[in-house]
Amino acid sequence: MRIDIITVLPELLKSPFEASILKRALEKELVEVYTHNLRDFSTNSYNQIDDYQFGGGAGMVMMIEPIDKCISKLKSERDYDEVIYMTPDGKTLTQGIANELSLKKNIIILCGHYKGVDQRVRDQFITREISVGDFVLSGGELAAAIVCDAVIRLLPGVLGNETSALTDSFQDNLLAPPIYTRPADYKGWKVPEILTSGNTPKIEEWREEQAYKRTEKLRPDLLEE
Repeated sequence: MRIDIITVLPELLKSPFEASILKRALEKELVEVYTHNLRDFSTNSYNQIDDYQFGGGAGMVMMIEPIDKCISKLKSERDYDEVIYMTPDGKTLTQGIANELSLKKNIIILCGHYKGVDQRVRDQFITREISVGDFVLSGGELAAAIVCDAVIRLLPGVLGNETSALTDSFQDNLLAPPIYTRPADYKGWKVPEILTSGNTPKIEEWREEQAYKRTEKLRPDLLEE
């Protein structure tokens, strides 16, 4: 998989890919991630990429021309399955969306800034709009990093145990069951006996039951879906 991220602040996207699972995925060449500074595609000596909005109003708007030039250059080099725009009014990221994107080969992610992008960008280039929640960030970089993390960890070979991702919360519209590790008895706080019984079928049955109960208590909306 290859992910190209278009941004006005590429330095914000360095640290997430310099540690942990994302770093290992890059080192193992399981994914390629490139950042592209939108100012490099500006049409004037000021490296301008934003302007006042027509009709008046507070806030600057990202201009269409630099974005068009950047996306067109990338598309001239390879085919892309998705051109994603990170925006608060997009569809909220879910595990299902992460699963879908993990099957793609090449993805472009455009990070919004200021009041957002010229609507023509959304109309002409964007294939999917994603939000990470009902709140506004100063830019789309951190949101883009979240999408990358959610997607890359699903790629074959990224996690040490590939079945681990299949038991994550939301994979089957249920929250994950409670988990425990040693010691089995700490200050009188004991691990459920079933988990130390060695009876695998019963353990799996217990986990399914607990997953349903936790979901019913904490996120009943998931059961409605």
